[in-house]
Amino acid sequence: MATETVRHAGDCFYDGGLCFECTRCGACCTGAHGTIYVAPREIEAICSLLGISRREFLERYCYPFRDSYSIGERPNGDCFFLTDGGCGIYEARPAQCRTWPFWPENLSSKAAWDWAGRRCPGIGRGRLYSKGEIGEILERQPH
Repeated sequence: MATETVRHAGDCFYDGGLCFECTRCGACCTGAHGTIYVAPREIEAICSLLGISRREFLERYCYPFRDSYSIGERPNGDCFFLTDGGCGIYEARPAQCRTWPFWPENLSSKAAWDWAGRRCPGIGRGRLYSKGEIGEILERQPH
């Protein structure tokens, strides 16, 4: 499993930590078609934030995925909740979104991290996350 490889690597490019600060630019919410896994407890938080019922949320914004749902996307690949001001559900966004950019594919190598940094202006700025904190973030990701 990629997460295990990254988490238990001996010497890796982020032994000294990595800086990140979300700028709420929305770059991680746009362009690429994919799955935005949302756990049942996250659904409730989003519904509360939006002031809509679970049924309405699921019918309007989601499709079944694994043991729960995925938030859908517009035809261009943008998340349904991406607005001109960034994420429209930022306070209740799913763990998948909260853990960006500390995803296994971005942490697999310095080149992968640098590639993600070319799309995300928050990479390389803000507070320093230690290697231990990054490992904890990896643990919180949906599997």
